Amino acid sequence: MIEGLTKTMSSKKNKKEVVLLRGIGVSSGIVIGRAHVLSRGGKEVANLCHIRDEAVDNEVVRFKDALKASRSQLLKIKKKLQKESVSKGKEHLSIIDAHMLMLKDQMLVHDTISLIKKGRMNAEWALKTVLKDIKDLFSKVDDEYLKERSSDIEHIVERVMVNLSGGHDSGIGDIKEPSIVVAHDLSPTDTAQMVKSNVLSFLTDIGAKTSHTAIMAKALEIPAVVGLEVVTESIVTGDMVIVDGMTGAVIVNPSESVIDVYEKRKKRYRKYDKALLHYRDLPAETTDGRRIKILGNMEIAEEIGSLRDHGAEGIGLYRSEFLYLNRNGYPTEEEHVAAYRHVVKKMAPNTVTVRTLDIGGDKFLDPSDVADETNPALGLRAIRLSLSQPELFKVQLRGILRASAYGKVKIMFPMISGVDELRKAKSILEEVKAELRKERKKFDEDIEVGIMIEVPSAALIADILAKEVDFFSIGTNDLLQYSLAIDRVNEHVAYLYEPFHPAILRIIKHVVDAARDNNISLSVCGEMAGEPEHALIFLGLGLERLSMSASSMLKVKRMVRSVSYGEAKEISEKVLGLESARDVESYVVSRLSAFYTDEFEAHA
Repeated sequence: MIEGLTKTMSSKKNKKEVVLLRGIGVSSGIVIGRAHVLSRGGKEVANLCHIRDEAVDNEVVRFKDALKASRSQLLKIKKKLQKESVSKGKEHLSIIDAHMLMLKDQMLVHDTISLIKKGRMNAEWALKTVLKDIKDLFSKVDDEYLKERSSDIEHIVERVMVNLSGGHDSGIGDIKEPSIVVAHDLSPTDTAQMVKSNVLSFLTDIGAKTSHTAIMAKALEIPAVVGLEVVTESIVTGDMVIVDGMTGAVIVNPSESVIDVYEKRKKRYRKYDKALLHYRDLPAETTDGRRIKILGNMEIAEEIGSLRDHGAEGIGLYRSEFLYLNRNGYPTEEEHVAAYRHVVKKMAPNTVTVRTLDIGGDKFLDPSDVADETNPALGLRAIRLSLSQPELFKVQLRGILRASAYGKVKIMFPMISGVDELRKAKSILEEVKAELRKERKKFDEDIEVGIMIEVPSAALIADILAKEVDFFSIGTNDLLQYSLAIDRVNEHVAYLYEPFHPAILRIIKHVVDAARDNNISLSVCGEMAGEPEHALIFLGLGLERLSMSASSMLKVKRMVRSVSYGEAKEISEKVLGLESARDVESYVVSRLSAFYTDEFEAHA
């Protein structure tokens, strides 16, 4: 939102107000450059028009022609990417394929044609109506990541709308000079074209930390700020803009003095970032010799390159939901095998831990058969969904097992709440193993099986569950949400989302003790693992595996190499006795800053 208006530029030719905007910084870095605002032709054409009976067939043909034109445009983009001899470019092709599949979606296409025929209405209005129905389905989910997936449908509809109107869709490919891209939102197709483009940074009106644009920004290491609300209204093409991807600040038409300040900050950040690269190939080892393994979190192939470049020693969390989204029907066994095999080979000889399907309800697998749930976060999701549809579950398990023949793989079940649930999942896994043996299909007979600890009930009986599995992985995002009884995406209770809450630290300590007593491995794969101040506590608690996004790895590794295990242990023991999240945070930050002050100077 607009935070305020400050000074004006001292240009004699043209004076422009300096506007400060605040959004969500999703990919760090500072960029200073000229803006390029993406225009979307045909965006405002969806008005209701009744058509004559004899014109209905022509209207259906017009809609089909727009679909055909949209597919042709996507195919052209795909062919362009295929020609680019850049490793990342090939990995973007799956995004284009997903959008091309969505253009054949039954609900999107058939329902629109049905409305045109039955309602005697123009294609634009019919398509707009169907889009609303689809968005209503997605709005019922309580999972922020999955909510954001509805934006992919919107991008496809927008493309079709442009073609219905005969308008021109200004895209990334039209940018000729190095620019800061400004848009209401960016589609996956847009971000895919950033492989070899002139995009210095991008800014969007909407979006969140889990939106596709945010994920891609991190994967491609492009500084970005989303959720700015009015950025497309505040900037015109050619405006000078400063983007601070760390703080989420955007300054439009800055004065020369402000530019000078940010140029200095940019140099300091680059110096700090360059210094961090020194740690890429060094082990994450404390000053007194305790070794920590830094693993990566990922969900799309685009992230693999960045994870490897930042020294990932394996994948601690491979979110498999992406395979199920934005497509017709469920992924086949061969599609599962291909997806996991690709990641396993790319990360060899390191281990890849695949989390089985963690979707918020069956409404996302079959939108035509939606069952309303009062509270989806506490309903049929994750392992509950898989156990309710064992045949669907088996297809994924077969894919993971078969991929284990190509490298080191682990299987992880999400949202386990009790031992009976876990045993049922393990029983189905054994059935699948027996089937593969009978078919003489290779897989790792000794594949490790673990669970996510993200439900308080699982944490409390961690000592019982530990006897059933090979490893635990603590999912701090959901553990906080369920333990503190808050919705982390609800702005009214966001202040209660406190990672330093004493209850959370004590729960984690209990799980650590249970894992150690039963001699199984333990990792943390939630957002807390990627923050040095939280990782310091985990280190002191005795954790030896931390899984995070690529952008966090070097910061955490540097922290590990700057302290002794003895010091970390002392800090963890101290915080377990503190009474509030504020006390914990204040103490940890003060101790951490004493280890290396330039960590904080880079952000000054």
